[in-house]
Amino acid sequence: MTRSARRTHRMLQVTGAGAAALLALSACSSSDSGSGSDAEAGGSDKLSGTVNVFAAASLTESFTELGKEFEQQHPGTEVVFNFGGSDSLAAGITNGAPADVFASASPKTMKAVTDAGAAAGTPATFVRNRLEIATLPGNPDQVASLKDLTGDGLKVVLCDETVPCGAAAQKALTAADLKLTPVSYEEDVKSALNKVVLKEADAAVVYKTDVQAAGDKVEGVEFPESAKAVNDYPITLLEDAPNTAAGKAFIALVRSAEGQKVLTGAGFTAP
Repeated sequence: MTRSARRTHRMLQVTGAGAAALLALSACSSSDSGSGSDAEAGGSDKLSGTVNVFAAASLTESFTELGKEFEQQHPGTEVVFNFGGSDSLAAGITNGAPADVFASASPKTMKAVTDAGAAAGTPATFVRNRLEIATLPGNPDQVASLKDLTGDGLKVVLCDETVPCGAAAQKALTAADLKLTPVSYEEDVKSALNKVVLKEADAAVVYKTDVQAAGDKVEGVEFPESAKAVNDYPITLLEDAPNTAAGKAFIALVRSAEGQKVLTGAGFTAP
């Protein structure tokens, strides 16, 4: 049912002495068709339908939690996520995939969306992330630095250079003046991490947040060059968003104190 049809249905239910209420409802409906600022202010009865969010794979755990919180705050809504490599998500958006919100793991991949005129307004950085080395539990190969990953016989996995975690890893390797040939390049950070979890690799260069989310399935090793490759994460409402009001409200939750608490708890840092 369209938004205008829903409003009409509500208006027809008003009877008798509710004429004044009918006028008030009409005024409220007119307000709803505007900027959606009332929905952002938290009126749960003003939001409904599906919110489609395209988000970087590294946001899986934190955004899933925020999606559940959003649905509790706004009964009648459903947040549907498409998690993956930021580059492939951006390509989907610019090719017309229906989405309301895009949260990227780097400004570069967000730029592909803004350059195509697919973003509504200016994207805002909402968190930052940095790299860590994920090793097998107990770190049996005694990896202590980025240089250790270049040793013979060590199976190392990297994200593909076209995705933000891969580009950041290459930036860190360049800062350390190191060259590394991995056993595979993975399409996103979760795929790289899973190679270690499944013991198909000895180590992977991933985000700190992904190491934290994996718990005791891996062990994290910090390295100083990661400071040279910190990724900013921008978020934006999309120009052709099917559910503009709910998309704006989801972004408001992500950027709120409550949203930031969830994100920093997952290992991200504030912008």
